[in-house]
Amino acid sequence: MSGRPEDLDGAYALRTPEDSVRHYRDWADRYDREFAAGMDYRSPAAVAAVFAALGGCGPVLDIGAGTGLVAETLAREGIGPVDGIDISAEMLAVAVAKGVYRRTILADLTRRLSIEDSVYSGLISAGTFTHGHVGPDAFGELLRVARPGAVVAVTVHGAVYEDGGFAAAFARLSDRIANFRTEPFRIYGPAAGGAHAEDTGWIVSFTRR
Repeated sequence: MSGRPEDLDGAYALRTPEDSVRHYRDWADRYDREFAAGMDYRSPAAVAAVFAALGGCGPVLDIGAGTGLVAETLAREGIGPVDGIDISAEMLAVAVAKGVYRRTILADLTRRLSIEDSVYSGLISAGTFTHGHVGPDAFGELLRVARPGAVVAVTVHGAVYEDGGFAAAFARLSDRIANFRTEPFRIYGPAAGGAHAEDTGWIVSFTRR
């Protein structure tokens, strides 16, 4: 089974938070079956493995949590508790049904978050920093809610890492982060088909100073 190409094309074409709300509302109940399984989606497991290898621990904030694919993997690693934040109520509803989150937070990641300072010992994300989704400016606010020493591991789509300003943003944050590392990975596995099957990205990891 392969994912429906129009769903992924639509996701990559998003421009505003309102676009995201509409797109994921219509995709939520098919996302795991048609996209994650159909496209052999590797990002959640790949970033969770890096987070675990770096000694990541809870409480963890799963950024752009979607249907909970990252939290499912963290649960298998024995890492928690995990809170999930996403702009789509429908995607979070699917995640809640899996029982992998301590709580979920409905929020726009491009705005200030209703979360206190220095709450989380880990930040993790798969698939959020990509075409048409959340840009690099969000990291200033995300670091605010992370504790000193917090482990951060996120995926960034290869096509936006330089052109979307992520590389420059991480350089500007050098006084707030340490142990910065990037490693390439394939976003989709061999079962994937369609125009995006060969897409690659970077797993970016660091600790908050």
